[in-house]
Amino acid sequence: MRSMLRKAPGRFKKIDRKLVGAVSGLPGGGHDDFFRRLSAAANKGKLWIGIAAVMALFPGRTRRAAVHGLLAQAVASAVTNVGFKTLLPRARPLPEHLPAFRFVHPQPTSSSMPSGHSASAVAFAVGAGLVRPALGAALAPLAAGVAYSRVHTGAHWPSDVFFGSAIGAGAAMVTRKWWPVRPPFPEVRRSTVAAAKLPDGEGLGIAVNTLGGAYAEETAAALQKVFPKAYIKEISPDEDVAEEISRVAGRPGVVALGVWGGDGTVGTAAATAVEHSLPLLVLPGGTLNHFARDAGTPTLAAAVEAASRGEAARADLGLVAVERGLPDGPEMLHLAMLNTASIGLYPNLVRRRELLQPALGKPVAGVVAMLRTFAAGTPTTLVVDGVRHKLWILYVGRGRYYPRDHAPLVRPVLDDGVFDLRLITADESFARLRLLWSVLTGTVATSRITHLSETSSIRVEPGDTSMVLAVDGEVMPGVRGVEFSVLPRALTYYSPAS
Repeated sequence: MRSMLRKAPGRFKKIDRKLVGAVSGLPGGGHDDFFRRLSAAANKGKLWIGIAAVMALFPGRTRRAAVHGLLAQAVASAVTNVGFKTLLPRARPLPEHLPAFRFVHPQPTSSSMPSGHSASAVAFAVGAGLVRPALGAALAPLAAGVAYSRVHTGAHWPSDVFFGSAIGAGAAMVTRKWWPVRPPFPEVRRSTVAAAKLPDGEGLGIAVNTLGGAYAEETAAALQKVFPKAYIKEISPDEDVAEEISRVAGRPGVVALGVWGGDGTVGTAAATAVEHSLPLLVLPGGTLNHFARDAGTPTLAAAVEAASRGEAARADLGLVAVERGLPDGPEMLHLAMLNTASIGLYPNLVRRRELLQPALGKPVAGVVAMLRTFAAGTPTTLVVDGVRHKLWILYVGRGRYYPRDHAPLVRPVLDDGVFDLRLITADESFARLRLLWSVLTGTVATSRITHLSETSSIRVEPGDTSMVLAVDGEVMPGVRGVEFSVLPRALTYYSPAS
């Protein structure tokens, strides 16, 4: 096989010399300097790294395309320089084959077959194009220019360039499996219902948690200005949030419950709204406003619009029964869950991702946060529905979240009747290396360490003495057991019909 590979370049010798002769016959001009500079700019991938750095300034798919392009380029470069250049030793063109003013100096000393510049150029362009086709099309002429410049300057024979380009395209396609293009998220779907219209907030009782992430001294006054006829209760730090929200809901004349606060406060208000058969108006008063975003009221203006028109929808409510062991005896808690719950390293992952997200964007921040979290973290032993696991993460989403990997972001449907259960296990050999590799290659969703399922009930117990549980951002230590169940379409929440 090796001897056949060594003989392969000779088969193209006549074609190579004919094509190089055609290039040699081209008249000299400014294009000679252009291709010489372009070829030099691509040395050691500097051109593509620079372009990727510019692309990284733009969040979303552009930044993701940059990462995929660099990954494909790295693979193509390694395969070309470490593998094929050793298997296929070949002399480069000689000075007599091209005009002296065009010939690259000094000429590379490595094997001419295949062209590493061409492999990297095509790998980056195709890799980026698999994520953003428009970017791939824009990069294609530049990649072709780099590939041609290697013939124009006498660094390679044409067949070297064709072979290198094929390696680059192949590397991009292979890394697509490692860093798969995310399928489009499902469209938002809501089960719309009519609710009480609240012109100027008439009949609306609003509970404001002063410990909410977005609370300020002027919050209550600002809400009163928007809802002049609403009753507004500010809950101070020394008051019980659940009790005060219940009092607001039970106040005479209240036909709808509003809440301003974080995810934990919103969950408490949701349970109260269901108990009192009231529609819930979620105002964006928390740091992240997960449910308000999914409900279609990420801004105060959207919430006002829905409330004034009486536009609403149905959502499932998660029920969480928590058994805790405290120094003064066991405790049983019954909580409402609107968004997510987790055990293990997930809270640390989320905190890191949210800190990095403004600078890096969601996808890249998720990867960096994952690497930092699991490089030093330790797994937890849990019994999930009777099966013992060693886990990095147990994640429970109230409803299907997307994407289907380690960084769920979007929940298009709020009444699908299921929990989104994700286990990232450490049961396998070389668990940490498997995990870090799957993060680097974007294959967390398809890795053997990731287990995705949907269920309407879950029972989790610690493998040892106790565990730490987080429900909608509220952390509870000393948990000895927890059960999750779904109350279908129990919550009516205001949501703009548009």
